[in-house]
Amino acid sequence: MPDIARRTFLITAAAASCAGECLADNGRARARLIVDNDFAGDPDGIAALVHQLLSPTTHVSLITTSALDQTLARMAGAERPDRTAQAGFNLADETVRRIKPATPPNIVAGADTFGVSQAQVSAAAEAIVAEANRSDPLPLFLTCGGPLTNLAAALRIDPSIATKMTVIWIGGGGYPAGGPEYNLMTDLESARLVIERSQVPVWQIPETTYRTVTLAFSELEWIARRDKGLALWTYERLTDVPSFVKLDGARGIGDSAMVLLTALSSEAGHYLEMPARRILDGGQYGEPIPARMLRVYDRLDADLVVRDFLARLQLFVTQ
Repeated sequence: MPDIARRTFLITAAAASCAGECLADNGRARARLIVDNDFAGDPDGIAALVHQLLSPTTHVSLITTSALDQTLARMAGAERPDRTAQAGFNLADETVRRIKPATPPNIVAGADTFGVSQAQVSAAAEAIVAEANRSDPLPLFLTCGGPLTNLAAALRIDPSIATKMTVIWIGGGGYPAGGPEYNLMTDLESARLVIERSQVPVWQIPETTYRTVTLAFSELEWIARRDKGLALWTYERLTDVPSFVKLDGARGIGDSAMVLLTALSSEAGHYLEMPARRILDGGQYGEPIPARMLRVYDRLDADLVVRDFLARLQLFVTQ
């Protein structure tokens, strides 16, 4: 059986066989989430948000949006390169409205500037502080698929929230050398505050790891042709890229790695507990920081998260 046909068969079988069990899991989330992302940028953030909202094992209680680097925003043809956090808010809001979760998350736009001092009083930072301090029996994760601007600003407002959440961040170069990577370099100051000067637990998924999560367009198109609703809309988002981006038969959906570790299993990959390191001006890693440890993923079960994403889209159609 050809690979695509085999995977399609497995996805369809998984969706059919787990439908009763998955529906029974509704209302039994094992974690609550703050989802933070620069949704106006690479559309894999929107695909990850769709997947996260469709997953019954996590409850998204808050969505916060961060800005794009203005040079990149202009290259991408943004109408307002200085208002991309608001553009991300609009995309996140449309995603939530299309899925209609039973308890819709609050959505808050962050600052359109970078750096801890400029962003520290943003509405997004204040919302993160409020959610972290809210009494709830579920453990709290903050997943960040962009620069760490909003989290750093929240930690400046209330450093005590570092003990109340675990952060999963898509960013930074691969170990041991490091190097320039967009999410890191867009707001180096905020990354340094989170990594070097706070004690919030961080699970880092560096560029060399998150780039291994890829989706064949044919697999999503197969579902989108049968579902003119959410699946088609998600397919259109993933293929709506600036003219200078050349799409092949597949594309990276690196932000979905955060869904893998929260909605499926934190063990769905290989990680090392290692000392955090100073972040140099070029994004390279410097000296280790005493008494500061990170969990760094160097391998992920990319096939698992892709299969689950496509099955969740099919289950959504059958509800």
